Amino acid sequence: MMNSFNEVPVPLQPSERIDDLLTHDLRIIQSDEVFSFSMDAVLLARFAGVPPRGRVLDLCTGNGVIPMLLTTRTKASIEGIEIQPRLADMARRSVALNGLKERVQIHEGDLRELHTTAGYGVYDAITVNPPYMPLNGSDLKLNSHQAMARHEIGCTLEEVIQACVRLVRTGGKVSMVHKPQRLVDILSLMRQYRLEPKLIRFIHPRAHLEANMVLIEAARDGKPEVRLQPPLIVYNDDNQYCPEIMDIYYGNKEDNSQ
Repeated sequence: MMNSFNEVPVPLQPSERIDDLLTHDLRIIQSDEVFSFSMDAVLLARFAGVPPRGRVLDLCTGNGVIPMLLTTRTKASIEGIEIQPRLADMARRSVALNGLKERVQIHEGDLRELHTTAGYGVYDAITVNPPYMPLNGSDLKLNSHQAMARHEIGCTLEEVIQACVRLVRTGGKVSMVHKPQRLVDILSLMRQYRLEPKLIRFIHPRAHLEANMVLIEAARDGKPEVRLQPPLIVYNDDNQYCPEIMDIYYGNKEDNSQ
């Protein structure tokens, strides 16, 4: 099956579809059987501090949604790494679909080993939406793609942070989205591996509910100082997206890139 509504046609697998990213005419290949991105990826792509130029890396890139969204915020060279061959292939085809092959490169491989080929401290900024849950047996109920996306099968939280500190330059930024339940672990490991937390923002589904996501930005070898940004509320009392969420999805929100 070939897609034809974009000027760059790409092949699709039987379970795949093409979705609109709602900003800058970007589209993405998805599959409910393999992988579909969720709000956490979009929020991270808007929250992350990225340089106007240089090199940016997205770890655990999945189908490449974060690298493609980052192209709307920076002229930097953007790379993504994904350990699952099927997802890396989906990401490459989505990059081609949007005519972004000159801006975005997708690597298939293990983030724990990327420094052996890329080198140490070569990226100005790193983003990562890692698997949230440690192995606990519930991963056995999922197919292999879903299990690796949700559970620490291919890498642990500590291994993700170790990879970040190897790959980002001194002073470079590392931005992560995760679950608030893991916040103490994240902050402890970041400091252990010389990533100093600088910005934290909690995401609440509704104003009266506790946070279900947290965004964290750290700087390699930064000075101790952290700021808590105002909470981001997803839904209002009418069960509609709050204005800031709408701005984020449609690409209108002023970002914090530097």
